[in-house]
Amino acid sequence: MKPMVIFVTVPSKKVGQEIATLLLKERLAACVQILPGLESHYLWQKKICCDAECLLLIKSQKSRFQKLKKIILANHPYQIPQVVAIPITMGHAKYLQWMKTEMKSSSIQ
Repeated sequence: MKPMVIFVTVPSKKVGQEIATLLLKERLAACVQILPGLESHYLWQKKICCDAECLLLIKSQKSRFQKLKKIILANHPYQIPQVVAIPITMGHAKYLQWMKTEMKSSSIQ
């Protein structure tokens, strides 16, 4: 297993919860943390913008990234959502094993 953390910004906690539920039900993530209170400053269509957002920290694995990204893109309200993955190169062995175990199982209800 090649574990990774995927960073996704969303416009609200509700949208984050909906995406988290979809990913967990399909076993594409072992854990999704929703961090509220994010303030994003960015360039969009030649303008500087600032918006309140939430950040999703999604714990998954490389082999599931494409399917995970597809679900995010299909259920995200932004025209170009942030979906950025970073490999986990080190971590608590028991936590990494837990991630692997949780994502092995079939879909849940």
